Amino acid sequence: MNIEEYRTYCLSKPAVTESIPFPKLPNVLVYKVLGKMFTATDITTFTSFSIKCDPETIEELRAKYPAMQEPSYFSKKHWSRVVMDGTISDKVLCGWLDISYNLVVAKLPKKIQMELEK
Repeated sequence: MNIEEYRTYCLSKPAVTESIPFPKLPNVLVYKVLGKMFTATDITTFTSFSIKCDPETIEELRAKYPAMQEPSYFSKKHWSRVVMDGTISDKVLCGWLDISYNLVVAKLPKKIQMELEK
């Protein structure tokens, strides 16, 4: 997966926006669903991206996939940094982006969740 494939995949999801919201980190591109972040990456290097993870499975995934590491800036209980070292297939990466997106959507009001499913 390259930066353009990552971008296209993220923007293909309902109600997703992209922005560079951190003035002190002008290279960090963030994807949000209705204002709630589900992934972020450095657009100049794309050496990794951060995703939300299920706290119940996060340690198991980190043990199974060395490319999934603790994040630098986010909660280690809810977020992981995925190193783009070529060891993870695009299918798995997209699956993890789906999980991250769905975890954020699950926290939205039920009415909005139903609208996103249409």
